[in-house]
This record gives sequence, structure tokens and C-alpha cells, in this order.
Amino acid sequence: MNITVLGTGKMGFSMARRLCEAGHTVHVWNRSRAKAEGLAAFGASVHDTATGAVQGAEFVITMLEHGPVVEQVLFETGVAGTMKPGTVLIDMSSIKPAEARAHAERLGGMGITHLDAPVSGGTLGAEAGTLAIMAGGKLSSFERAKPVFAPLGRATLVGPSGSGQLAKLANQMIVGITIGAVAEALLLCQKGGADPAKVKEAISGGFADSRILQVHGQRMVERDFAPRALMTVQLKDMRNAMETASSLGFTAPITALLEQLYAEGVAHGLNELDQSGLFVELAQRNGMK
Repeated sequence: MNITVLGTGKMGFSMARRLCEAGHTVHVWNRSRAKAEGLAAFGASVHDTATGAVQGAEFVITMLEHGPVVEQVLFETGVAGTMKPGTVLIDMSSIKPAEARAHAERLGGMGITHLDAPVSGGTLGAEAGTLAIMAGGKLSSFERAKPVFAPLGRATLVGPSGSGQLAKLANQMIVGITIGAVAEALLLCQKGGADPAKVKEAISGGFADSRILQVHGQRMVERDFAPRALMTVQLKDMRNAMETASSLGFTAPITALLEQLYAEGVAHGLNELDQSGLFVELAQRNGMK
């Protein structure tokens, strides 16, 4: 298939590489061309402009920073107008559900099919092709896109346009809240004199076990907060969840509390840390290192 990937940052680069290795014809573009050039070694065609990259594409994947950037790339640079009718636009960025629905409606009027298909699994999942892909849109479009999704991970259609972004918000709510729970619990044990590493080992396999405990908990034990997913990105997702909840008349007090904690961590200079760096914010509140 002829596939274009717009946005080749940490996630988009690995996803484009896997599409190349699966035998697809891949065209790539990134605002900073240097971040895309490494894909040429895997057979991708690197373009200077987004419009040049999408010419003739059957599928266009966007993996961009947030909703306004997606809108700018699609509608202000001429990308949507360049895509031929019948093209499937797969937005794998994490944006607001309302933005996804608006993009789907606008593209539909141009004869372009839209799927919102954000992912979970981070850079490790992108590299390994084990991403959880949450798709919103028409069943017929989802079926067409299955060969595109296959090298990237496991895709599930969860509902109409915007539903993929709702599922991603649910994912990020659970991730953000659970990181807070793991951090607070390990710090409590440390404060009381227990070894956090041994506590993590002791509760592994029980009802409290989770991927967050294993991955982010280990980072907390090792004090390894090198960024994989930034605190600022987690904060953006929590804020999107709160805005969406408000628009639906839904009260989300647990998410609201964690959104505040991430915001305070960022305000205290932790913005360049991994999302598990919330541990540092909670440690500082308790006078701990």
C-alpha cells in the first residue's frame, strides 16, 4: 500500500519504520526534516513538504503534537486539498474527541475518510509493533485500514468518530491516576522504613500488580525519570479529559486531583521528566528525596 506518515517524532519514526519493513511504500514528512531523514535507510521517501508527501497516498497517518497542530497541517498547509477523494486519513495523534469529530466532518465533505486512532504503548510499543490502537469511525474504513494497523499493533474499533480519542482519554486517566497511586504507596513505605524495591517485589502478582507498577514503579525505585512520555504530555491528556468530562456534564474528581498534582509538578520544574516523575513531586511534598 502507498502510505504517508506526517510527523516522525519518537513514535512516528518507529511506526513509519515498521510500515517500511512490512513492505509498504512509505512517504514521510516532519517539520524538522532531520527527524525524518533516518527513515530513508529503511526505504521511505522523505519529503520537504507535507503536501508533497501525501500526493497519491491511499492512507495518510498523522502523528502530531496536539489538535491545533493536526488542524494546521491538514487544513492550512493544503494537505487535505491535496489528498485524492477516497483517501483514508488516520489520525493517530492524541487530541480532543470534539476536535476529531470536527476533522472527520470537514474531511468527509471533501470525500476523504477519517479515522481517529490514538495509541498506547509508548516508544517501546511503537518499536516492537505492540501498540494498543483505539479507533473511532466507520466500520468500512476500519476494515480498509487493517493492513496498515497490522505492523503497528492491535487495533480495536470502539465506536463512531471521536470514540478513539475517548478511549485514549480513558487510557490516560487510568495511567495518570495509577502512577500517582504507585508513587504515593512506595513513598509511604519508604517513609516508614521499608525498602520500596522489596515492597514492589512483594506485591507483584497480587491484585495491586499492573504494568504501571512494573514499568513506572521500577523507574521510581531506580530514580530513573529520563523522559519517555513527558510530564507535560500527561498533564495535557488529563486536562483534555477534564475538558471532555465538563462538556458531557460528567464529574471526574479523581482525575481532577491528579491533573492538579501533575500541574504543580510541572510548575515546580519537573516538566522535562518522564510522567513517572510525579514521584518527585510527591516526595518533595513530604521532605523526601
